[in-house]
Amino acid sequence: MSIIFQAMPEQDAAYLWAGGADAYGRQPETMMSDGPGYPCRHCLRNIGSGEGLLVLAYRPFPELQPYAETGPIFLHKKPCSRYHAAEVMPPVLSSPDYIVRGYGYNDRIVYGSGAVTPVEIIPSRAQELLTRDDIAYLHVRSARNNCYQCRIDRA
Repeated sequence: MSIIFQAMPEQDAAYLWAGGADAYGRQPETMMSDGPGYPCRHCLRNIGSGEGLLVLAYRPFPELQPYAETGPIFLHKKPCSRYHAAEVMPPVLSSPDYIVRGYGYNDRIVYGSGAVTPVEIIPSRAQELLTRDDIAYLHVRSARNNCYQCRIDRA
């Protein structure tokens, strides 16, 4: 099975770059990157030192419901190109491990599917989880802070 790593949708980023509010109805905060540690969820690269960035609350789910986790993310302040590279691990996934968790077709966590996963086996773990009929897609989240990184779908 082929998988695809999905960045934040283009329309979500464009809305924020045009001055739109975040998931809490607030304007994103603006700051300057002082180096690594600010992963852009649109291009899936780290925001370089001296570059402007937005800090905002993001909910990568289509609607509010009890499992629709909302949390902090970073986005380049100036528009960047959305990440496109099917089975290639995004450059932003540079920590030793991440939480990989399955979500059902109802956008709710599939219990028992989440685990802290070493970065080198994320693709094989994703393929394994996506063979299940009860899992529609996966999230990759920080193993330390649970911050949303990207989504994985069947290609």
